[in-house]
Amino acid sequence: MQPQDRPEPTTVTAGAGARPAGRRGGWPLVLTALLLLAVLTATATVLRGNGTLEAWQAAPVETSEAADLRLGYFGNLTHGPALVGLDQGLLAEELGGTELSTQVFGSGPTAVEAMNAGSLDAAFVGPNPAINSFVQSDGRSLAIVAGAASGGAQFVVSPDVAGAGDLGGRTLATPEFGGTQDVALRTWLAEHGYVPDGEGEDAVAITPMPNGQTLHTLRQGRVDGAWLPQPWATRAVAEGARVLVDERELWPGGRYPTTVLVVRRDYLERHPRTVERLVRGLQRSVDWLEAHEDEPALLAATLNRGLERAEVETLPEDTVAGALAAIEWTTDPLAGTYPVLLEDAVAAGTTDPAPLEGLVDPTALERVRPDPEEGA
Repeated sequence: MQPQDRPEPTTVTAGAGARPAGRRGGWPLVLTALLLLAVLTATATVLRGNGTLEAWQAAPVETSEAADLRLGYFGNLTHGPALVGLDQGLLAEELGGTELSTQVFGSGPTAVEAMNAGSLDAAFVGPNPAINSFVQSDGRSLAIVAGAASGGAQFVVSPDVAGAGDLGGRTLATPEFGGTQDVALRTWLAEHGYVPDGEGEDAVAITPMPNGQTLHTLRQGRVDGAWLPQPWATRAVAEGARVLVDERELWPGGRYPTTVLVVRRDYLERHPRTVERLVRGLQRSVDWLEAHEDEPALLAATLNRGLERAEVETLPEDTVAGALAAIEWTTDPLAGTYPVLLEDAVAAGTTDPAPLEGLVDPTALERVRPDPEEGA
């Protein structure tokens, strides 16, 4: 058809607003599309609000039983559930076909660094290194899946320290900068008018060092005190130091987390059943400790085998008994204390402020222990 033969478009007369008939069907389609877009937008908003949209958008994670689990812990009595769980075979028994390997660390920050490097899957650590790692990684590095111990940390000082007002210009020790005892000491000093690692007459030097070395330097008079976990605090007292502060006195009800179980986030997502088995072994270890609390000889022998396995010096029975008197075994992570711990760490300059939502993943613990005790 030649251009001159093309028929004129049919029009609908509607006053001055008449338009080609060929476009009449476009507006209903546009309106329908807009309505559909509005519905989809509203639906997406609702789904995003409850997390469903993100779940749909995220690539599915294939879960399975893990072939192996690399576990870190310390040679401290505050890690009693780990010592007992390994000595009694409770952790390995619950893990079944998952091969368990262990590594001993001297501080929480070091253990967390190993987790961040991918050379460790889970670890018993203090809460502050866990909080710091969580904050620095925007929640991607790890999760706390259970507690292990409450209490068991004390500020001990040499005999020549007259009291809380006699610390200006002195040198104190903690296991490592940013660790749980380090933050506790810095917080306490600041609250009492001292300047940690500052200048002037109210300045107090804080030197990070391994617990065994701290005991040695206290003995030599090269440091004036230390905030220590058990059994090191009790050992220092046995050698002449005295307790200036029992950390239980600083918390409501005397309960605060000293040791928690953390798992690398990607390991937890890929092997939730294995993590549940690990937590079940931890619960059995805590139950074992509680069931034998009136048998000091058995407790000392079992824990000493655990210390020996960790290549740490074994202890007299009375030292073990004295240390355990300051510790409560519990798989409750005491999650209510973490906002305070974070606030203290921020004030101490060891971490940054951040939301803690997702730090504690109670899924495995709830399956192992249907009625967990209330957190502090």
